[in-house]
Amino acid sequence: MSDACAGDAPLEKPAVAARRGAEMPRGFSFTIYKYILGETLFSFAISFAFFFLVFVLNQLLLLAQDILARQVPVGEVALLMLFSLPSVVALSAPFATLLGTLLTIGRLSGDNEIMVMLASGFSLRNVFLPALTVGVAVSLVAFVTNDILLPAGTLQFRALYRRILVSTPALEMASNSVIRFRDTVIVTGDVSGSTIGDVLIFDRTGDGERRVLMAGSAELRDSGREGLSLDLSDAFMQSSREIGREDFDYAFADLVRYWVPQEEIMQAMVAIGPREMSSVDVFREIRAQELDLAARVDDRLATITSIALSLEGGLRGGPGSPDWSQRLGHLASLARETEILRQIRSDGMLAHYRLEFNQKFSLPFGALALVFLAIPLGLFSKKSGQTMGVFFGLLISVVYWTMFVGGQAMGLRMDVPPFVAMWTANISVVAAGLVLALIRATK
Repeated sequence: MSDACAGDAPLEKPAVAARRGAEMPRGFSFTIYKYILGETLFSFAISFAFFFLVFVLNQLLLLAQDILARQVPVGEVALLMLFSLPSVVALSAPFATLLGTLLTIGRLSGDNEIMVMLASGFSLRNVFLPALTVGVAVSLVAFVTNDILLPAGTLQFRALYRRILVSTPALEMASNSVIRFRDTVIVTGDVSGSTIGDVLIFDRTGDGERRVLMAGSAELRDSGREGLSLDLSDAFMQSSREIGREDFDYAFADLVRYWVPQEEIMQAMVAIGPREMSSVDVFREIRAQELDLAARVDDRLATITSIALSLEGGLRGGPGSPDWSQRLGHLASLARETEILRQIRSDGMLAHYRLEFNQKFSLPFGALALVFLAIPLGLFSKKSGQTMGVFFGLLISVVYWTMFVGGQAMGLRMDVPPFVAMWTANISVVAAGLVLALIRATK
């Protein structure tokens, strides 16, 4: 007897059928996957161009305020823009992923293509997987940009800006600003051309003398290789030693020429911070600072313990003991050392490095986090899905960026843990996306 009746399809071998089932799981279509992936990439490209243009224009306006107004050559301005592009890419990627996903899912939902897909027996995996693929790819590219290209670009930007500053010193002097060099802090009032009003200078000389200079006005001069000079009019100067500040000298003068050596300008501009480092370098610096902090804390604890033991001995010995007369001094020293210990433990520099380390991961992978919100939000779209996608995309971008910047500010000023400060925005959008997905699944 024949294995198959006339008109029946021939039976597949079990191994072939099993392999076919493994390659094409139920409810999944590779054709649909490629179609939605292409649509998502196209929308992402348009969205990325939009945000890229917005951030580039913002950067150009900042440069116009500080540099173009000083008649810096156009070629050097173009190089500054080129070196700032990695930061623009890193900022644009998450928001472009959000808006691109919303536009794609909103259009498919508004045109009933998703409803037709579900009615044909295909699952929502065909929608989630392409969007997640784009989110993962963009996050990885953004991470490489943020971790490698951004530090390199920032270093080149600062090196070029340093050269421009030396040739055009008025760039550094802005109205009502604080300028820091190695051992010098200059506070300026209103600036008009090279004339500065209400100048306040704090500095430290090579022999450990601290000085404060005040002037009603100052004239900025470029002295070439010698550096910058400020001609202070109607000046007042006070100087004191590091030890014994109650002993000080002061003087008045009609004119004082104050020099800022070129070496100090250079050192101030080339100082490398966590932004100019890769995540690996930042992590190593964090470990080194933690070890140094632990050593300083141990030394301070030993000092506090010694003072406390001396105080205890005096109190136990009573009025006849040698330490009894010094008990008030011990109490004051104990309070002072305890406050110093508190300040050491709240090391602002270490907190800054920890925040930057978390930011190097949280900002790039914000693209993937925003996808989790964009997919279910796009599925709720009906007609005019793309119009609403643009509206919600821009709105969520503003809210997300506000949470991100706010978390960074709280981490620096309110001692919020760096992970909480830098990842709250991502965790919040993922949680909101999961809630919307559960609501959509129950309908």
